[in-house]
Amino acid sequence: MNTAMPTSGDLYLVVGYDGSEPATRALDGAIRLLSGREGSIDVVYVPHLPSVDMMSPGAVAGMEDALDEISVDLKAQATEQMRGREDRWRFVRLEDMITDIPQALTAVARKLTDEHPGDTVAIVVGSSSQGRHRLVGSVAVSLARHAPVPLVIVP
Repeated sequence: MNTAMPTSGDLYLVVGYDGSEPATRALDGAIRLLSGREGSIDVVYVPHLPSVDMMSPGAVAGMEDALDEISVDLKAQATEQMRGREDRWRFVRLEDMITDIPQALTAVARKLTDEHPGDTVAIVVGSSSQGRHRLVGSVAVSLARHAPVPLVIVP
């Protein structure tokens, strides 16, 4: 379903952020969308381990340390990208290791919708043309099918 996003009123944006080219484009797009409006951007890092069930407890603990380091690095990268352009943002690192990134971003969007009733909440993602996404689907495609809020896909 394609719907036009309201051009007035407060705007709260959710950007899934992993430091990739599509993610940095999505964050740039969110900055442009928020320009001249009230609201904020949630830059969301979703720790992602698709097969955590098959890992030993020691391996999981090691991965948690690595994910903490990645989180610090991604927050620094987002801070640099936002510097001088937008101050109304926060970095959100989801605490659980999650296998379904679209579901995680949707949960953040629902929480914002509850916190800001009557305002516009949208998820912003960058498109990717990687071959893997053609085979197994992408975050953007999954969100387009299931997101309860408007979705903006930045080319």
